[in-house]
Amino acid sequence: MFGGFVGFGNNKGGDWGENLINTVASNTIRHLFTRSESVEVAVKCNPSSKLLQGTIDSFKMSGRGLVIRKQFRTEEMSFETDAVAIDFGSAVQGKIALKQPTQAIAQVRLSQADINKSFEADLVRKRLENLTPDALTAISEGKPVSFTDVEVQLLPENKVKLFAQASWDDTTVPVSLNCTLAIGKRRRVKFDNVQFDPEDVSSELQETSKKLSLALGEILNEMVDLDRFNLDGVKLRLNRLETEGKMLLFSGYAQIERVPQTG
Repeated sequence: MFGGFVGFGNNKGGDWGENLINTVASNTIRHLFTRSESVEVAVKCNPSSKLLQGTIDSFKMSGRGLVIRKQFRTEEMSFETDAVAIDFGSAVQGKIALKQPTQAIAQVRLSQADINKSFEADLVRKRLENLTPDALTAISEGKPVSFTDVEVQLLPENKVKLFAQASWDDTTVPVSLNCTLAIGKRRRVKFDNVQFDPEDVSSELQETSKKLSLALGEILNEMVDLDRFNLDGVKLRLNRLETEGKMLLFSGYAQIERVPQTG
């Protein structure tokens, strides 16, 4: 999927305009991420003289080990735009400014390890701790419930196995469920067909664990919304997701109103 992007940064023609755009765009994109292992950018423009009018045939980026908002790592990410109209003068000043909105086809690969690490992020933890919906407080006798130690296992055909610990006061109950990942309204990751998995839960806790597992499934269904992760001026939408070994692959598009300066 991403192999075709290798070598984008090699500009054999040595055109100074394309080199300039490549350099400015690379620097701009790197600043959108807390860390990055690699970022490669390539501008396609034929003839290259069109750059002086701010016209680019396409713009491509591929990156590895990109960390978003300090705590969310992606194994790989790439996008390719349609034709782009930019302000060439702004590029000379070290910035990329769009003359009009554009769209980009986007692809993202997340590793199972990075998905599990994301459950430790502050943004996620605050949505899983000290919860008080009726479905939970009925189990905990009115006490707030927290879900911690979340562990996800990716399975074939978009299926997922999930473990966690539910706790309140001095009580801790293991949670175990199976579900299928799907897309909702092109911006949400849904946890469909949630089913309690009793295999790793002791018999005396299975009834309580089942209720907690189904409640956690409902919470997760409302949690993963791309609009919470949009960069300024960029709207992300999903077309497809699939599990592939220990990787979760997303494909979709980005509607880019303006190029963000920071992540």
